[in-house]
Amino acid sequence: MNNENAAWFRRGMKNGVPIALGYFAVAFTLGIAAKNAGMTAVQGAAASATTVASAGEFAGFHVIAAGASYVEMAIMMLVINARYLLMSCSLSQKLAPDLPVWHRLLVGWGVTDEIFGVASCVPDRLNPCYCYGMMAVSIPGWTIGTFLGIAVGNILPPNIVSALGVGLYGMFLAIIIPPARRDRVIAGLVTVSMAASLAMAKLPLLSQISSGMRTIILTVLIAGGAAVLFPIKEDAHDA
Repeated sequence: MNNENAAWFRRGMKNGVPIALGYFAVAFTLGIAAKNAGMTAVQGAAASATTVASAGEFAGFHVIAAGASYVEMAIMMLVINARYLLMSCSLSQKLAPDLPVWHRLLVGWGVTDEIFGVASCVPDRLNPCYCYGMMAVSIPGWTIGTFLGIAVGNILPPNIVSALGVGLYGMFLAIIIPPARRDRVIAGLVTVSMAASLAMAKLPLLSQISSGMRTIILTVLIAGGAAVLFPIKEDAHDA
């Protein structure tokens, strides 16, 4: 690893610490869901280390607890986690055109909502080592949190477990507020996204759509509309 890549990796680790702390707290609740599904601490930790998807794992553990088939599990995970395909495609536009495929696969595998949000704020080209740095601290935080949630989660009072879940929302706010304060377009899109998400969750027909599919629909519509109405001009060296 050359000096530039090492610097990006250290920067990613530094910016990944808040994500890891939030993951560690939220994963306690995930661990309780895994334990209710009959999973051991090692099994739950392995699921978190390889899947790295909060909503997907919550749904997966509930499907396991319900005794569903592997086919149902696969369809459920595909629908809920399909938004990461969109996020990976978006980040791929920030990577160097000549970047090897294995780098792209690793970056795509480690994409989460929070890592995507932080990586998207990087100006110009995105060095994959920056994502690796965030993954190096955030994934262990998520995995260890799940392990401990299964091991001791049921001992904690329900109000404490509920309070731990608020940490994820605080992390989202920390991601979206700084760029929204600098750019009115981003601030408007954030407002529209929140209003549309609330409407889809409350309206009779739209609320029947799974949360993962609602996220995909809103992402395509709002991001696509923003790309058409507010295109970002590329620099000459990126053209």
